[in-house]
Amino acid sequence: MKVTIAILTVLLLILQFRLWIGEGSLANVAQLEIAISEQKTLNNIDAERNQTLEAEILLLKSGHESTEEIAREQLGMIKNDETFYLVVDEKPAEKKR
Repeated sequence: MKVTIAILTVLLLILQFRLWIGEGSLANVAQLEIAISEQKTLNNIDAERNQTLEAEILLLKSGHESTEEIAREQLGMIKNDETFYLVVDEKPAEKKR
């Protein structure tokens, strides 16, 4: 009888060890749930970015207006019949001491 109780006690301790400390323990599961929620947040951010890029691609494929707008803003494109003016803000003169 004492041997059976000792074996059952050791078995109970092994199972408790796995429950609290080992792989698949409560702490491990909680940590994995946090990692999953963080990854879902990152996935949502990436999905929004992908939607924005997809809309931009559709605009670029639809016509020349959006392509021309991007070329004007980012590359400084001007048409043949246009005049380019560069407005420079002068820095205020520094006071000499």
